[in-house]
Amino acid sequence: MSVSEEYARRLRVREAAVSRLDKLHAHIGSGRLALGAVAAIVAWGALERVFTAAWLLVPIAVFTALVLYHSSVRRARARAERAAAYYRQALARIEDRWIGQGQQGERFDVAHHIYAADLDLFGKGSLFELLSLARTQMGEDTLAQWLLSPASLEEIKQRQASVADLRERLDLREEVATLGEDAKVGVRPDSLLAWAESPNRLPHRWLLWVALLLPILAIAGTVVWSVRSFAAPFLLILLAEVGVIYSIRRALAEAIHGTESAFRDLKLFAGLLLRIERGPFSAPLLQQLVRRLSSHTHPASATIARLSRIVDYSAARENPLVRLLNTPLMYSVHVALAAERWRCDHGKVVRGWVSAVGEFEALLSISGYSYEHPENPFPEFIEEGPAAFAASELGHPLIPAAKCVRNSVSIDGDTRVLLVSGSNMSGKSTLLRTVGINTVLAMAGAPVRARQLRLTPLQVGASIRVNDSLHEGSSRFYAEITRLREIYNLLGRDLPLLFLLDELLQGTNSRDRRIGAEGIVRAFVEQGAIGLVSTHDLALTDIGGLAPGTLRNVHFQDELMNGQMSFDFTLRPGVVTKSNGIELMRAIGLKV
Repeated sequence: MSVSEEYARRLRVREAAVSRLDKLHAHIGSGRLALGAVAAIVAWGALERVFTAAWLLVPIAVFTALVLYHSSVRRARARAERAAAYYRQALARIEDRWIGQGQQGERFDVAHHIYAADLDLFGKGSLFELLSLARTQMGEDTLAQWLLSPASLEEIKQRQASVADLRERLDLREEVATLGEDAKVGVRPDSLLAWAESPNRLPHRWLLWVALLLPILAIAGTVVWSVRSFAAPFLLILLAEVGVIYSIRRALAEAIHGTESAFRDLKLFAGLLLRIERGPFSAPLLQQLVRRLSSHTHPASATIARLSRIVDYSAARENPLVRLLNTPLMYSVHVALAAERWRCDHGKVVRGWVSAVGEFEALLSISGYSYEHPENPFPEFIEEGPAAFAASELGHPLIPAAKCVRNSVSIDGDTRVLLVSGSNMSGKSTLLRTVGINTVLAMAGAPVRARQLRLTPLQVGASIRVNDSLHEGSSRFYAEITRLREIYNLLGRDLPLLFLLDELLQGTNSRDRRIGAEGIVRAFVEQGAIGLVSTHDLALTDIGGLAPGTLRNVHFQDELMNGQMSFDFTLRPGVVTKSNGIELMRAIGLKV
């Protein structure tokens, strides 16, 4: 069964479950109305002494059971509907209808990143939207960071093994997609961590003893009051309790309300923590993530369950009886102290939980992409030797499969630079983006869109989508040379540079462009970098100052037929041999 067939089968099952639960929901609603009528009849019979009043317990008990069952049916229907929505979106990804339906990552500020905007990593129709299955902000943050920063070779291998472990786990991805009561969970990790790691708000050692002693004395005072009708001891103790509570009122409120607010986030991804804990996983990285989900040998889910009880005690303060006894028993103080003890004992590990959840969701996202694109292999990394990139049938993952033209690209051996010539719209920029985005996937530990890709670990630097800025007061040329300087600063670091330069220095005159292009490319190559440079200026196809074989020319062709340009987007060796620019201008009526 193909991936699309499996998704379609699961979608039919989930939609059938929604339909069945809708009918059951309607029947239960009718049953509740009928029970209400029965209860009214029994009540009337009891008033008329036809039945005893005890018979009212029967419809009340059945009605209560039906309400509880109805609640479980609604939850099951909500899960089935979320599962159906998950598979509809999954089918849309496979059928290239996914643009605008997923998480786009627009909140990540990447305007001046060294390649993010150039390679369409974020936004509508982006790589992030295609990949992300994250339910939490932590998962989105981790996936974004993996795309923005190349990993070490050891990290890449660990991620690849984890993705292979998770790839076929469809039930796991569905379960994660349907957890919780909302489409988004854990939306405020920063505030959660601030709460977990803040200093103790009630550090006074005497407070616990006072909170234990005064209620005991208050109870004793109540006994004295009831036996001897002497209220003074009770009133004095109550006054002392009010004084203690008033003196710590601000810290008390912060401790209770801060815990309740934080628990809303913790509760939302507690189910995700529990699912990760259950495993089992064979990949070492996944096993390590499971080990990180603990506190003092207790699993994270069990630790959060203890906090849940504290929050339940806090919520009980709204009970009228608890309100009456709140001050005499110093109930709120005990709740606050319990919350602070939990935070002091376990708060420092919450950051580890947040990180582990983020990594797991990032891996789950990549595993989903891998499952949905079984033809996409993991790249093979060359661990020694000079920088290299060699791909056969390389395609752009954001272009629909039916329209994607694949090309083989080789930058290895003596070849350090590919100079890509051709007219506008012929495919030059797309080729640079294809090389760049597949390198980003490879360095994040993901599969690539190619029949085969062999490369050394690389750091991408791109100058493709660089424009002038009215706000910053910079021209297109100044913005480009500023980006080139940023790319140059990447040289000599841990990873060799893969530079992608589209229409290099097009904002200056031809003489300066030629001299500048030669100097820039030579400087990059001398520092061990490899890359691609595109141009429609044929004067740049003969860049001097490089050793023979260092630069290799390749090109895209176009055809002008009946006044229309056509492209086959196929990469060919050598320099483009013809230009249709004049013919195209004449075809649209320009007098040239």
